[in-house]
Amino acid sequence: MRINNSTFERVQEFKYLGTTLTHQNSIPEEIKSRLRLGNACYLSVQNLLSSRLLSKNLKNKIYRNIILPIVLYGCETWSLTLREERKLRVFENMC
Repeated sequence: MRINNSTFERVQEFKYLGTTLTHQNSIPEEIKSRLRLGNACYLSVQNLLSSRLLSKNLKNKIYRNIILPIVLYGCETWSLTLREERKLRVFENMC
């Protein structure tokens, strides 16, 4: 596509503000990506979450303020099916 001497390439997907957008607005792919990022974040703080030195309250705050926002970023625009909702609940119960 050309607009005012600028050429724009057609792509299958791209990242915009941390969200993966596809030509078909594939929400399941975005959820998979978010769950992978959440798992990676969980693994990076796992030693804190398994520490006996931290209170359960503090561990809960780490989860709510660090891990959960990574998984749910952009979720306001998601139209979830029951399958996708189940995947998110499994992640939530796992952590």
